[in-house]
Amino acid sequence: MALTGRAALLAALGSLPVGIWEPSWTGILAVNAPLAVACACDFALAAPVRRLSLTRSGDTSVHLGESADVTLTVTNPSRRPLRARIRDAWPPSSWLPGTEFAASRHRLTVPPGERRRLTTRLRPTRRGDRHADRVTIRSYGPLGLLTRQGTHAVPWAVRVLPPFTSRKHLPSKLARLRELDGRTSVLTRGEGTEFDSLREYVPGDDTRSIDWRATARQTTVAVRTWRPERDRHILLVLDTGRTSAGRVGDAPRLDASMDAALLLAALASRAGDRVDLLAYDRRVRALVQGRTARDVLPSLVNAMATLEPELVETDARGLAATAIRTAPRRSLIVLLTSLDAAPVEEGLIPVLAQLTQRHTVLVASVADPHVAQMATARGNTEAVYEAAAAARAQTERDRTAEKLRRAGVTIVDATPDDLAPALADAYLALKSAGRL
Repeated sequence: MALTGRAALLAALGSLPVGIWEPSWTGILAVNAPLAVACACDFALAAPVRRLSLTRSGDTSVHLGESADVTLTVTNPSRRPLRARIRDAWPPSSWLPGTEFAASRHRLTVPPGERRRLTTRLRPTRRGDRHADRVTIRSYGPLGLLTRQGTHAVPWAVRVLPPFTSRKHLPSKLARLRELDGRTSVLTRGEGTEFDSLREYVPGDDTRSIDWRATARQTTVAVRTWRPERDRHILLVLDTGRTSAGRVGDAPRLDASMDAALLLAALASRAGDRVDLLAYDRRVRALVQGRTARDVLPSLVNAMATLEPELVETDARGLAATAIRTAPRRSLIVLLTSLDAAPVEEGLIPVLAQLTQRHTVLVASVADPHVAQMATARGNTEAVYEAAAAARAQTERDRTAEKLRRAGVTIVDATPDDLAPALADAYLALKSAGRL
């Protein structure tokens, strides 16, 4: 039960002349008694709130940056019309800042024995699961003086998926893949290690590709053509430790790593390779294994939706052991982590030999474009100090990357916008060279 502003205004207006002409308890009672009777009648004529039936339907998932519509169906089983204001409560991150009030509040009129639908449009600003909170309803009588108020728990959840903004690079990478695979008019010879077919020799062919046995059986010189290997295993390893929480631009490093991993997974699945995912810091946060080419991308997106950086130091020894258990035979292990000197030199490098002995290892890291901007800053003392700090940080990063290269690791170090295509290019280069 709640008084409305209209009731308060009527009480104030009625008390004003009483205070001027007849300031007494009798005068106040003469004004407020009829108002109290009107409020009681208005309350009695308002539709009961607790008897209402509420159900939900609509979207259950949405990509970050897009809108999701959740429909609330209100059924009025009473004999009185429902005139209501409704607040459909969700977590604050379900809307853009400043739009929550308008998006979550609705006016609704439901005749007796009928139902009406209202739609709440969500536009989440963070990944993860967004669970509906309570639905608060204020039911008004015909005079709008006193309301019935109650809440209903109407469960619903919307999963906010990674945006996969690097999808725009997929057509160009697939075109390069088709070129490597010999499915375009441009024939790439001598790449890969899987035999594809024989064809007639043409000037310019590598003489090492000549098949002398086939040549002896026919009147022309035959050469072998190759195609990139298929059915190779790729393990994407997301480091969800404290270094992944660092923000680069408007998003954490983990978000840029996930976007790059999704592009590589889409490309590799189209190439006929099998893709698994492992997210790890001190324990396994997500594990996706054994998915078909059709199901791998939706499974990865769904698993990544709820991942958040953990403010703990990553256990590199545990990560390496888990990766080896997850990839029992030779694989390409793509580790998306930081190239900061301390975590790599104290954590990753001591256990790197366990991975490189059995697998091809590629380390991808998100570089901060602001550091490059600082390195070129000049003009005053503060800018010069910033440039010196940026140059020192970049030198340490390059030194760490070089140590990993000497250990046999392929390095991809790029800004958030460039990391996904750079990682895809590195995969295609390894595939072309037959290193998978």
